Amino acid sequence: MSYQLTIEPLGAIIEVEEGQTLLDAALRQGIYIPHACGHGLCGTCKVQVSDGDVDHGHANPFALMDFERDAGKTLACCATLQSDACIEADIDEDPDAQVIPVRDFHTTVSRIETLTPTIKAIYLKLDSPVHFQAGQYVQVVIPGIEGSRAFSIANSPAQVQATGEIELNVRMVPGGAGTTWLHQSLKAGDSLQISGPYGRFLVRKSAKLPLVFMAGGSGLSSPRSMIHDLLEEQSQQPMTLVYGQRTREELYYDDAFRELAAQYPHFTYVPTLSGEPEGSDWAGARGYVHDVAKAHFGGTFAGHQAYLCGPPVMIEACISTLMQGRLYERDIYTEKFLSAADTNQQRSPLFKRV
Repeated sequence: MSYQLTIEPLGAIIEVEEGQTLLDAALRQGIYIPHACGHGLCGTCKVQVSDGDVDHGHANPFALMDFERDAGKTLACCATLQSDACIEADIDEDPDAQVIPVRDFHTTVSRIETLTPTIKAIYLKLDSPVHFQAGQYVQVVIPGIEGSRAFSIANSPAQVQATGEIELNVRMVPGGAGTTWLHQSLKAGDSLQISGPYGRFLVRKSAKLPLVFMAGGSGLSSPRSMIHDLLEEQSQQPMTLVYGQRTREELYYDDAFRELAAQYPHFTYVPTLSGEPEGSDWAGARGYVHDVAKAHFGGTFAGHQAYLCGPPVMIEACISTLMQGRLYERDIYTEKFLSAADTNQQRSPLFKRV
C-alpha cells in the first residue's frame, strides 16, 4: 500500500510506501527537506501537516512537543503516513546544491586501514557508480543493529569515480554498538548495505570567497573530501584547514595535508593538539580549534566562508569565535551527527543545521 504526499511550497506530489518516513520518500525523489540527526532527536526536519493523518513515530518529546503535535507539526525523519496528506516544509533554494536522489547500494569491504588508535578507514567497493557532492554522507546498515549510522565520505567525487570505492573514517565511540561492530567485527570481503548521498554540507563555490575549514576528530572526513575536490578542479580560492586532535597519535593524514600545503600556495594547513604532553617534540599549535583559528586569523574572519565539522561542543565554540570575529550565519555552515547524548548539550538557536 502507498499514499500520496503533496509537498508545499513546491507543489510536488510523491508516492510514500506504507511505513516509509516522509523524509526518506522525499530524498529518494530528489526533494531536499532540511534535516540533521535523522532519528527524531533534533527537530530540524519539523514540517506542518496541513491535510491528512500521520503517525509521529519515535519523535523525541523535546524535539516535537505536545503542543506542536496538537498544532499539526511532525518530524519528517520519523513520521509515516496513515492517509494521503499534504505538508508544508521550509525548503530553501540553493544554487550550489545538485538534485541527487538518494539510492541504495550494495558494497563490499575492499580493505580496512588503522589511521589512529581510535579511527579506522573503511573502503567500500560499490556495486554501481554513485554521484555525490564533496561533503555529503551515507547511511550504513549494520547487521544486527537497529537503524543505520551516518558517515561522511572522506574521498572526493573524482577519486570515487576513478576507484569505484568510497572511504569512510570511523571513530570508535565508547559503548557505541555500531562503531564497535565496525571496528571489531567487520573484515575485508564482507558486504554492507548503504544509502545516499545525504546532506547539504557542501562548498558554496558560487560565492568565490576564501574558505576556512575547522574540523575535529573524525570530522576531518568532509573537509578532506571538499579540499581535494577543490584542488582537483584547480580552484584558486584561498583555503585554510584548522584541524584539531588531542594527541599526536590521533592526528591522521597529517603528512598528506602538509604535502598539499607545500604543493598549493593557496592552501594552508594548521594542525593543533589540545592534549599533547608537555615536553614532547610537537612543534605545531597547541590548544582548541577555535582558539588556534582565532590566533591564526588575528581574530577577524570577515570576508570568508567557514565550514565546521566535528563534535557538537567544538562546533558551538567555533560558531561563537567566528561571530565574534565578524562572520555571521549566511557564511557559516556546519555538519554534526547527533546522538541521544547530544540532545542534552546546548546548541545555538541561531543556526540551521545542513
